[in-house]
Amino acid sequence: MYSNLRSGILYAISAYLCWGLFPLYFKALHHVPAYAILPHRMVWSLAFLVIVLAVKRHWCWLPQAWRNRRIVIGSASSAAVLAINWFVFIWAVNAGHVVDASLGYFINPLVNVLVAALFLHEKLRPGQWLAIALAGAGVSWLTWQGGSLPWIGLILAFTFAAYGLLRKTAALGTLDGLAMETAILFPFAALTLGYFMSQGEDSFIAADMSTRLLLMASGPITAIPLLLFAAGARRIPFSTLGILQYIGPTGQLLLGVLVFHEPFPAAKLVGYLAIWAALAVYSAEGIWQNRRKARLGTAEVCCK
Repeated sequence: MYSNLRSGILYAISAYLCWGLFPLYFKALHHVPAYAILPHRMVWSLAFLVIVLAVKRHWCWLPQAWRNRRIVIGSASSAAVLAINWFVFIWAVNAGHVVDASLGYFINPLVNVLVAALFLHEKLRPGQWLAIALAGAGVSWLTWQGGSLPWIGLILAFTFAAYGLLRKTAALGTLDGLAMETAILFPFAALTLGYFMSQGEDSFIAADMSTRLLLMASGPITAIPLLLFAAGARRIPFSTLGILQYIGPTGQLLLGVLVFHEPFPAAKLVGYLAIWAALAVYSAEGIWQNRRKARLGTAEVCCK
């Protein structure tokens, strides 16, 4: 039991560290436009997942999945949301908005709670409402200080929350679902790359070898953290996973400020402090609820 928990924590930490270091990878491709990186990410992700499926000899689900209209529509919806999330993140990193992108993944857990209340009709506890209110205050402050909504962070947070909602209600698992989504995106990606080639804007054949290798690496770089995350999520409590998830945006924020030297004035820090306070309340409330349930469960066993 302990070894299973320990391996689960290592898997989850590895996944979040990968996501936290994503800006380093996309910055290395800053000379390639975001609209050109995106179709490559789709194509090479599918290629990598096909290799994984071939190694595992895991093809039996494919015919049934493609014949199931509900699965196809659900996968197409989640693929579309995922593509928007990927594009905005790639563009934000290459346009010098790593700090703004990190905001999206800081507030994503709270957006998930709000989405669960709106679409899954889950009742929110007072502590969760307080966390959402604090996060809303932080976003409002950033909007007032910046003169506009922090749209990069909000798009990333809401698209990832929508993707999570669609995956939660999907029939396919992580590997199968991602393979299905990238297969649906593949024709659009291939047509886009074909159009670029016809216009003399090819970003692969005409590129140097390091750029080609970086574009090809987008496949494993996309899929491996997701597979690590899925392995970790199966082995550790959800509350532990919830705390570990802040590793990713923290890494992105530190890279944005310390490595890429993006501005992070005191006025912006105030908004982030409100959001961090919201996350602290959210995490503490979740831990307290889990411990309370554990105590109640132990008391019921003792009574029996």
